[in-house]
Amino acid sequence: MNTPVLLRLPDAAALRQMFHLRYGDEARLGWGPKLRRDYGYFTPDDVYEAAIAGLIAPGMNWLDVGCGRELFPSNLGLAEVLSKRCARLVGVDPDPTLQENAWVHEKVTSSIDHYDGQGAFDLVTLRMVAEHIADPVACVRSVQRALRPGGLAVVYTVFAGSPMPLLTRLAPMGLRHRVKSWLWGTQPKDTFPTQFKMNTKSALQRLFAGLGMQQEALLRLDDCRTFARFRWLNEMELRGMSVCRALRLPYPEHCLLGVYRKS
Repeated sequence: MNTPVLLRLPDAAALRQMFHLRYGDEARLGWGPKLRRDYGYFTPDDVYEAAIAGLIAPGMNWLDVGCGRELFPSNLGLAEVLSKRCARLVGVDPDPTLQENAWVHEKVTSSIDHYDGQGAFDLVTLRMVAEHIADPVACVRSVQRALRPGGLAVVYTVFAGSPMPLLTRLAPMGLRHRVKSWLWGTQPKDTFPTQFKMNTKSALQRLFAGLGMQQEALLRLDDCRTFARFRWLNEMELRGMSVCRALRLPYPEHCLLGVYRKS
């Protein structure tokens, strides 16, 4: 593709469409999706997935950094659709779980720092990866090198100052495994050491601007998923979010979604 990648941030219609693709039609909705719908709330994952669905065009080359075994862990239908839509989908990750990934066309067992994309990609995505990057400058340099002119980098990550990341920094890895398993049902192999060196708006802006990349968008996404497995606790989260919005106050737990263009 020779033209600049068209940025389409998801509107309400796109978010509703993604909601039903992920959770099914009205008759099949579980209590969690119904509760979020009633509060008019879309999760950060919903927003990220709708954004990527709007970016991937037929014939596009896509590099997914740190994908592990899934493109979208809770949206296999979208992973299948987008894997077939793009011309080339490369997954780069040093972790052996990459070999379990059924969606990428090519698997590169490497850190992004040591991968030379040779300007071949229209889109580079980092989904919940930035918090694990030890050398942000090297990471962003490799992302910039992998993109063709006009291509986009999308960074979706937790905000370093949110309560859960702050607690994570204090907890030993063994405790993290147990807490994540209880809260979200994750496996130990899906928990990795964190760094939080590029997880603020200013850090992302500085890193990409330092390589001449233009910030196209930076979204702050309220994250009411800490207690998503527990109905009454999850509703308390959603009520708290609603109060914050009514008072025009930031909800403490949130994620960042940044989009950066190579000139």
